[in-house]
Amino acid sequence: MERVSLGPINLSRLVYGMWRLGDDADTSPAHVQAKIEACLNQGITTFDQADIYGGYTAEAILGAALRAAPALRDQMEIVTKCDIVAPVGRHAAARVKYYDSSAAHITASVEASLRDMAIDVIDLLLIHRPDPLMDHHETGAALDALVASGKVRAVGVSNFRPWDVRLLQSAMHTRLATNQIELSLAAHDGFTNGDVAFHQEQGTPIMAWSPLAGGRLLAEADASLRIRLAEIGTAHGTDWSAVAVAWLLRHPARILPVLGTNSLTRIAGISDALKVPMDRVTWFELYSLALGREVA
Repeated sequence: MERVSLGPINLSRLVYGMWRLGDDADTSPAHVQAKIEACLNQGITTFDQADIYGGYTAEAILGAALRAAPALRDQMEIVTKCDIVAPVGRHAAARVKYYDSSAAHITASVEASLRDMAIDVIDLLLIHRPDPLMDHHETGAALDALVASGKVRAVGVSNFRPWDVRLLQSAMHTRLATNQIELSLAAHDGFTNGDVAFHQEQGTPIMAWSPLAGGRLLAEADASLRIRLAEIGTAHGTDWSAVAVAWLLRHPARILPVLGTNSLTRIAGISDALKVPMDRVTWFELYSLALGREVA
């Protein structure tokens, strides 16, 4: 499995997303361990979390598995996120959903994540959503302090636009390592609105959430795109989803797709995307089908 350098850390090119971990009928440590091992067997060593996943339960589910099998931790890079406060779980008393990028909230979130996941350090911490009330000096100083403390190895953002990244970076000593944004054949605006170009220019690898549009890609795509994805997949001994991920991997911005599923069978097939060659013409063929027209 290819590795991608994000400053002080190296991540696997394909990332397993744990946002649905708490939705599985079986959240036992043994079953979660089986998912982790299915990923590790393919060279997928990076696991994506967030404090809010599963209504603030997914990190603890992972932590139970790591307590039962602590040797797994040394084989993993753990990514998590903070700053969303939703009126569920530990924040059930919140009157409304809001974002909190204050130093106090970020620091408390990190402590809770470390405790819930039964780990000593977070490999990569992301600010989950741009906060319209962000004091970039306060947020930047908090992130710098967490890195200096050794509780976090690297920091980045999620769903930020280029101007949001510039603002936060302007107040930091630590370089923001990545931006996790939505990218897929169904959500391809990032390739033309400046998001991808900005990070390419900066040399900052992008993490792509919902690379299969949350499973909706095949259901909602035009029939011609569905047919072509299936044809290419069949030609290379895999399915449409591997082709859709290969489409992202082809881009020179070094995109790291974050894929989540609770099916052990589907987890075992995540790396099939690496089997699918993607030349320039095929990339544009799929892009044109996603656009519903040829490029201008």
